[in-house]
Amino acid sequence: MSTTDTVTADDGTADRWADVRDLPPSAKLVAKVLDYNDTLTQSELAEETLLPPRTVRYALSRLEEEDVVDSRFSFTDARKRLYSLGI
Repeated sequence: MSTTDTVTADDGTADRWADVRDLPPSAKLVAKVLDYNDTLTQSELAEETLLPPRTVRYALSRLEEEDVVDSRFSFTDARKRLYSLGI
């Protein structure tokens, strides 16, 4: 689904989860955890979701392909990236 497509929910509002629906379950879980927690690192996501780090990396890459996740470098540790939900 492209970002120009608008899917509406049953109540007529735009469905913000439309871009996530067709993604793997791991990506949906990571998106939902980011929805509850504003910003997390990859290791924090692995800890929160109980998914292996490799699966979290894959989920984040799929979410980034759909422009659902925003990432930036951590100011406290430039080796880490901080992820937040962009929808």
